[in-house]
Order: sequence, then C-alpha cells, then structure tokens
Amino acid sequence: MGTRRNFLSNLVKGAVCSATAPWMAPRWTKTSFTDTDMSENPNKKHYRLPFHSGLGGVAIGNGFKPTSDENAQLALESAWAEGVRYFDTSPWYGLGLSERRFGHCLKNQKREEYVLSTKVGRLLKATKTPPRALWQNPSPFTHTYDYTASGVRRSVEDSLQRLGLESIDVVFIHDLSPDNGDLKERWTEQFEIAAKGAMPELTKMREEGLIKGWGLGVNTIEPILKTLEVADPDICLSATQYSLMHHQDALDRLFPACEKKDVSIVVGAPLNAGFLAGVDRYDYSGKMPEGYQAKREKIAAIAKKHGTDLRTVALHFSAAPSVVAAVIPGARTARQAAENAISMKTKVPSEVWKELKAEKLISEQAPVPQS
Repeated sequence: MGTRRNFLSNLVKGAVCSATAPWMAPRWTKTSFTDTDMSENPNKKHYRLPFHSGLGGVAIGNGFKPTSDENAQLALESAWAEGVRYFDTSPWYGLGLSERRFGHCLKNQKREEYVLSTKVGRLLKATKTPPRALWQNPSPFTHTYDYTASGVRRSVEDSLQRLGLESIDVVFIHDLSPDNGDLKERWTEQFEIAAKGAMPELTKMREEGLIKGWGLGVNTIEPILKTLEVADPDICLSATQYSLMHHQDALDRLFPACEKKDVSIVVGAPLNAGFLAGVDRYDYSGKMPEGYQAKREKIAAIAKKHGTDLRTVALHFSAAPSVVAAVIPGARTARQAAENAISMKTKVPSEVWKELKAEKLISEQAPVPQS
C-alpha cells in the first residue's frame, strides 16, 4: 500500500482518466460490479452503495473559488488512479459546470466500474447574469426550482446530456431544506410539492430500472426525517451533519430513524468544507462556530501524537457508523484528491479514538473504526 508521501512526490500530470492499464484496488472498494452486485441485499429492502468512499463535486464546480478545467481534470484523474469509484455531482454545482467536468472524465471509463449520483430540484436555463452563490465563474445559467414529477424527469434528462453518459445510479432531491437561502421557511411548501411529485416519481423510476436508488441531499436533519415519514427513499446525502466537529444530533435522531427504515447515509462535507483539512473556513456559510478552531487544534495534536493526521482521523470517523454507506470529501486539485483517497486506505490507531473520547472531543456514543 502506497504512502501519502510516496504518492505525492511522484504525482505525474495527465495520469489516467483514459488509461487502460490495470490498477490495484484498495481494501475499501471493488474492482468492478455487475447489476447483481449492485442490487439490494436480499435481506434488505433498499439499494446501498458498493463503495465506502467517493468524491464530491462542489470544488469541481468552482465552489468558493475558481478551479481551472485542467486542475479539475487532474483532480478527477487522481481520484480514479487512487481507486475512487463513487462520484457525486449536481446541476447546482457551478450551474452545470461540475456535471460537465465529471462527464468529460468518466466518459472514458467502463460504466459498470463506477457509481454516479447527481441531484434534482433545480432546472437550468441560459442567462447573461448567472447567480454566483458559492460559485466563482459559473456557467452562464440561472435556475428555477421544480420538485414536480415532470421536473424530476426533465432534470435527469438534462443531467444526462451535460454528463454525456447513458445512466445515473442515484438521484438526490437537492436542498429541500430550511437552510436554503432561496426557500427559507417556504421549504415546507416545496416539500409538499416534492412529496406528491418528485418522491413518487423517483420511486417509479427506481421500479422501472432507470435509477438504482434515490433520497434527499440536504444540509439539515429535519427534511430527511420528514421524508422517512411520507416516502420510500433508499439512501440520503446528509452534508455537514456528521463530522468530528458536529455529530451528536445525527447520532441521536438521524441515524436511528434511518436504520429503522433501512435507509443508508452518504456523509457529505465530512471535512466541513475543508476545515478539517486545515482551511480556515467552516461549512458553506463560512461562519466559524466559537471554540471550533481550538477543538481542531486539540484533535490534530492527538492525531499527530499517534502517528496520523487530522484529515485521516476525520474521514474515518465519519465513515465508521454502520448506517453510513460512504463519505464524499471534495477536492480541487490532484494533490487533495490523492490525500483524501490515501487517508481512506490508512488505518487510524485505536489509541486515537480512546484519547478523543477521554478528552470529550467526540461523543462517547460515536462509533469508531475497528482495529
């Protein structure tokens, strides 16, 4: 197994998205899978991802700052070279830019060798004045919200055209949540539309074999809990809600409810949008909770004491609960993508978890990886 130092010192541009040479699969992924492999466990009801780690597409869509086409391609190639086979994107990320960049890379790969998820809820149309939001230099599009059945069908078709691919595996209903600055308290009105439109339509698409699973992709817990009451999702993307810094609410409310319904979780933003990789930015709003920098320093010091690093500890922590199907940190560069992937192939000494709990830096109830 390669080390972070060895990989990064030998990182070569243009490695691999179109390469045909065989690669060594790490422990946490499969070399390939068939429809049978991807089907639901015969003892379970819902689809579950076959890979425990992936790549999120916010930075590839120019989140927070611009990412050049070249750097985006190299980041995707680097992830693929390190064995990453789950990729998550959205029409919202860069207003179509992220999907186009993912598709440009993945079109050279065998479709059965990776899993792809994207999102619905916003439809794009051309404009001379695109909204910036998180996106720097986005594509020239604006968006309208559409959580209806027909809106879902159109959104999926639009995504397939941007991606240039023939299929999407998982679809997440995106940002149907009170933290959405466009919707705010009106999110419940849109939720009712989705409950009558998007949700049954995605269930129908699953039954038709057009997708393998669906769920919500949100940054708060309540919309997922509400969806579990009114619909039949397979897997939900919960971003910012389960990390080293913030996890008790998910342990208390989200995870038990999902386990009861046999719904798994993809943990988005396991590094809190770069904060647990050393960036002085927390989540998507940028507002830094009081005491979090000091807490990060303490966790980093414990990690270093036991011969590992903050990023690796953070990713393994978020991946540990049995309800978690995958974690999807983002990456802007080849180096970041490699660091994330290598961290997922590196064991964290059990002493780290013992000391973090003893110092009350993580919840006593939080699951941790087995040695």
